[in-house]
Amino acid sequence: MNQLKTGALLNYATIFLTNVIGLLMTPFILSYLGKDDYGIFITIGALVGTISLFDFGLNNTVVRFVAKYRAENDKKGEENFLATVMLIYLFISIIVIASGLIFYQYIDGYFTKMSVDQLRTAKSMFIILIFNLAIGLPGQAYTGICYGYESFIFPKTLNIIKYVLRSLSVVGLLVLGGNAIGLVIVDTIFNMLLIGITMFFVFKKLKVKIKIHELSKRFVTEIFSYSTWVFLFALVGIFQWKAGHWVLGKISVAGVLAVYGIGITLGTYYGAFSTAVSSVFLPRATQMSVSKSSGEELTDMMIKIGRISFLVLMYILGGFLFFGRQFVTLWVGGELGEDGSYQSWLIALMIMVAYTLPLVQGFGNSILEAQSKLRFKAILYLSFMILGTALGAYFAIDYGAVGMMTGTVISWLIVQNVMNFYYHKVIKINIPRFFKMLFNKSLLAVLISFAIAYLINFIPGYSWINFVAKCVIYSVVFFTVIYSLGMWKYEQQLVITAFKPVLNFVRRNG
Repeated sequence: MNQLKTGALLNYATIFLTNVIGLLMTPFILSYLGKDDYGIFITIGALVGTISLFDFGLNNTVVRFVAKYRAENDKKGEENFLATVMLIYLFISIIVIASGLIFYQYIDGYFTKMSVDQLRTAKSMFIILIFNLAIGLPGQAYTGICYGYESFIFPKTLNIIKYVLRSLSVVGLLVLGGNAIGLVIVDTIFNMLLIGITMFFVFKKLKVKIKIHELSKRFVTEIFSYSTWVFLFALVGIFQWKAGHWVLGKISVAGVLAVYGIGITLGTYYGAFSTAVSSVFLPRATQMSVSKSSGEELTDMMIKIGRISFLVLMYILGGFLFFGRQFVTLWVGGELGEDGSYQSWLIALMIMVAYTLPLVQGFGNSILEAQSKLRFKAILYLSFMILGTALGAYFAIDYGAVGMMTGTVISWLIVQNVMNFYYHKVIKINIPRFFKMLFNKSLLAVLISFAIAYLINFIPGYSWINFVAKCVIYSVVFFTVIYSLGMWKYEQQLVITAFKPVLNFVRRNG
């Protein structure tokens, strides 16, 4: 149990560190590399990240099957499974290298808007990252083994240490005159060190053995039958977050890639909150599914969770809507320019708006997972993400990075409306009642808060101090209005319970 609790805590610590350090490192890297090289850096990373799909979801499969064999106390089965997976990974690494070498031949013809020097940088980075990926994919299996053994503390702690040391190394490298190629070399070195240390832990501490006992077609089929849907959702993620880089890399100059990448970065921070919140409710959804809770009972739970998520998200969205442009300008405006920072803010805002409804209805996804009904969602999302990429490519011809994101956002909005129909008809969640209760009291309070935030934005000044002052005033106004006008009684009680330790401390020391 200590492993589970500490592992969960380390998971949230990782999310916090990733977001905070990411916010600090992005303008630093951008200022040293420049807009063009930074655009190349993130775009080549996105292209190589696409090739990582050859993992086929095997990492998640390792976790599941190792846990299964441990529960059955089948050491021979575990050894045989791991040996089979490693052979599959060896084949995958060969495919990764072969695919990388083939695409390498066409880089010049693909990135037609890049200069000769930029192409040279892109090709060097691509080769290094392909090598990194060929090693990294099978290396991930060792972290999966740790999770299958419910040994969470070591790999998660190691990952935090790696992230901090990697960030410090990047700072040192750039200060000493390093470039984008140096950054991917640093990433490769840390990746190899992480894999090596994890392997030592797996073999020496966990006493894991990898040995082939038999190799049957049925066994390989069983492995891939589980990983197929994991792979499909990974493919959806590729079209959501990386496909825009493919398109813009073909038709735009490197600077546009930087603008798009910054917008995506900010938008995915909002999405990270979605994953952190919705995943917490999977056990509750599973319990309700096992006990065969009615559609109205599921609706009640979705309303309770959705309202809390909605109020928190409206706080974040309102702050970014009214003060986000000032933040982005202060954050990276010196490197991107006024128009570039505005477009990055707009892209991030579009992502946040489109992501809000899926996040508010995150419990619905937990129900689908608990009831093993993810197939419809996976096929629906993949179909419309492909359509959104094609639509974005059309808009990008005239509107660049913003046009690219417009196509993706349109597909998101269509998908979520279809999912609401599915929730209502198949899962039996009362969607009309959900929205009616979601907006009960809360919508008026949010609109009042947004109106006041609009007025706060007229406070003169454009410095960091001015930005922080606006955010503090907005926070006080938002939470006061929401608590007074927008919350139900039980929600107010949740707030009181959450802050009770703080209030008691103030009383004792006041």
